[in-house]
Amino acid sequence: MSKVLEGIRVLDFGRYIAGPYCATLLADLGADVIRIEKVDGSEDRFVSPVTKTGDGAMFLQLGRNKRGLTLNPMKPEGREIVKKLVATADVVVANLPPDTLSAMGLDYESLTQIKPDIILTMISAFGRGGPYSNRVGFDGLGQAMSGNMYMSGTPDQPVKAYAPFIDFGTASLSAFGTLAALYERKKTGRGQIVEGALFNTALTMMNATAIEQQALQVNRTATLNRSQTSGPADTFQTKDGWILIQTVGGPLFKRWAELMGEDHWLEDPRFKDDISRGDNGEIISNRLAQWCADRTNEQALREMENARIPAGPILSPQDVLNDPHIAAKGLFQPVEFPGLPNTAHILQTPVELSDTPGEIRRRAPTLGEHTEAILQDLGYTDTEIAGFHDQRIV
Repeated sequence: MSKVLEGIRVLDFGRYIAGPYCATLLADLGADVIRIEKVDGSEDRFVSPVTKTGDGAMFLQLGRNKRGLTLNPMKPEGREIVKKLVATADVVVANLPPDTLSAMGLDYESLTQIKPDIILTMISAFGRGGPYSNRVGFDGLGQAMSGNMYMSGTPDQPVKAYAPFIDFGTASLSAFGTLAALYERKKTGRGQIVEGALFNTALTMMNATAIEQQALQVNRTATLNRSQTSGPADTFQTKDGWILIQTVGGPLFKRWAELMGEDHWLEDPRFKDDISRGDNGEIISNRLAQWCADRTNEQALREMENARIPAGPILSPQDVLNDPHIAAKGLFQPVEFPGLPNTAHILQTPVELSDTPGEIRRRAPTLGEHTEAILQDLGYTDTEIAGFHDQRIV
């Protein structure tokens, strides 16, 4: 089966999530991705360790389909290796500060002197051009500074989402931009800079809220899990757990009223449209909370499904591993890794292509696993490579 990005080489200088997952998506589609990290291992390799050597759960996910090279690009010999790598590459992915990129010879001007049609996918917290340009930051800052945290939790306690969705969103948008740049290069022969920023991604996800605020000055505050623009839409406790129920639009609200056996909801002007139902959502949630309290998760979800109302259980991580839909679709692929007590359940490429799907072809690399082979391909001898090891260049 052909691969969409077969023949494309990507140098992954990314760290943590946004850069590395961008490169992971490209690797899933067939690109030859070389993950380049510090000689002793970069910090993101060791987040949430699951092996005795400290390899982390996140690295097992984001390192898949990549070859691993250790390198110190701050030493002259390391800079020369970078130049030789760039000469063979199509894309460089880096989420590093601009001054660090320059020091490593990874700024766009330096790259194009080596490979004129190179594509540089650079990712930062805030992007270039504004007063925050040189600030460092993680996913949480995007959540905090976009209005998302303000609108989560309660007015007394803003809440950050556990999942780093801004990081993964930025990675996905950056991969999208990289694919667009590759397509353009095929037409024109020219490379370019693809720039992603956590703040841009976070603002994209909160843009509708900002538009509403500018237009109407509604000054919304957080209401935990209850929607403010439709209803019923909230989390509800049952006899044996929690479920989430979401409705948007008149037809779904009508189905809900019929399920309750209470047509008066449809005649009350407080609930005449989505925004009115959101404004009075606490009344609707209180009624549905009483209904859910008399049922188990299974009973409530079965009745919701019979009424074709979107609802689902709130699952623990172990529940997710046991979920029958995930098993039936084979969404998790068991992958072995040295030192791991059992297989890692790694999610397949989340976008499914019918003819040229992404796939997990290889596990994440151990530290520096492919260093010798990559350097040999660049023309270095075994003696030279041994010297690099002695000098801690690789």
